[in-house]
Amino acid sequence: MAKTPWGELPISDAHVHFFSRPFFTALARERKFDEPEPAAALLNWELPARDPALLALRWISEMDRYGIARVCLIASTHGDEDSVGSAVSSYPDRFFGFFMLNPLLPDAIDRVRIAARNPGLHCVCLFPAMHTYSITDERVVPLLEIASDHRLAVFVHCGAITVGARKKLGLPSQFDVRYGNPLDLHPVALHFPKIRFIVPHFGAGLFREALMLADLCPNVYFDTSSSNRWMLYESLDLRSVFRRTIDVVGLDRILFGTDSSFFPRGWNAPVFDAQAKALYELGLEADEAHRILHTNLVNLFEREKTKA
Repeated sequence: MAKTPWGELPISDAHVHFFSRPFFTALARERKFDEPEPAAALLNWELPARDPALLALRWISEMDRYGIARVCLIASTHGDEDSVGSAVSSYPDRFFGFFMLNPLLPDAIDRVRIAARNPGLHCVCLFPAMHTYSITDERVVPLLEIASDHRLAVFVHCGAITVGARKKLGLPSQFDVRYGNPLDLHPVALHFPKIRFIVPHFGAGLFREALMLADLCPNVYFDTSSSNRWMLYESLDLRSVFRRTIDVVGLDRILFGTDSSFFPRGWNAPVFDAQAKALYELGLEADEAHRILHTNLVNLFEREKTKA
């Protein structure tokens, strides 16, 4: 249980990046390093052990420190499903497994097929602006068909996107935000009503479009993660964002998240503090906050496991 403005409540985090050894190795290769150690040193981040179970244990310790019940671990480079799958299998009652996929790569369909059979993997993460494709691209369709058939959720990053690690390492980020419009997801979500689509960061600067999408598609959820710096693009503060989201979407499709990622920083408690304060100031009752901060996320995946 975690300390909140309402007293002690269970907290579950829908957005934690699992920066595994293969993640650092992939960055190092782009930076022309033979080993991941120099990349970690430049970032001033801890380099995890080769065994992903040890990084999972590091996260368990961090969760216990703050009283966090469950978190979604995101494999943050294409092809790193095994790292998260291993972590989730080590602690299945504490983690849900998400994995990044680039649909343009030739192994994408095979990876989704294999992931769909892995009980430790619950959600495919798509980054259209990062990998420069439209979510309506015909190459995405067979991946979504597999996700629908096997009850995998699908996370779709929309709006503005930056990757701090790339900037610190001097690596280019040739992303194309034109592929990040939440409205592009509208026909897709309608066509795949069994898929639970998760849009992080309230649409990351395309808040109006994200609200329209979620209003029209009852299978679209928001994750609240990050500092939500995109609010600088509009005359909004966090309390206003939550108020409008609750008014349009309701309470049950909002998933609390932080966008935590690297050590030694660990779990990003200030993000939680800011969001809890905003919800409390809106006048939410403890049971309403409980839904956003914990129950919605657990229900999203536990109910599907029961059906499977």
